[in-house]
Amino acid sequence: MTAAVAATTLPKRIHRHYLHHFQDPRRERLFLSSIGFDIGAIGARTITHLIRRGVGPFHNVSAHGRHLHHLVFGIAALLGTGYAWLVIADDAEQMLPIHRFTASLYGVGSALTLDEFALWLDLEDVYWTKRGKVSVEALMIFGGALSIGVWGAPFLKDAAREMRPLRAG
Repeated sequence: MTAAVAATTLPKRIHRHYLHHFQDPRRERLFLSSIGFDIGAIGARTITHLIRRGVGPFHNVSAHGRHLHHLVFGIAALLGTGYAWLVIADDAEQMLPIHRFTASLYGVGSALTLDEFALWLDLEDVYWTKRGKVSVEALMIFGGALSIGVWGAPFLKDAAREMRPLRAG
């Protein structure tokens, strides 16, 4: 197989591995939720650092003069996802696009909520203090990466094998 042919079939082969390793809808939901968690955690930290430095198009969000922490959006995502799961729970054995979307949104909502966990504890904005940053960052990033590895290890291993350069032979 030529490199060009291999490159065009790579997405199909990876998709086949995905379908094989995530036949159990529960496992797929946990994997997608873990990816959503990492995207939410890394995205929240990146954007808040950019806002603080005045870089890019990002800015704080306010309503009627009150700063809205991303915790608010995380809670809204969790509540919305929970409600959606109540509505669609009878279809939980079959993996539909709505299941994939809500599993990912649950991960993002969890990350946004937990990223401001110090605010829950102290009921004061300690986000930029040492007390509010160090342990939360380490816990979220490590926990998210570990979770992706646990739920997605077999699929990720096969996908990595597919992406290795072809050996002449």
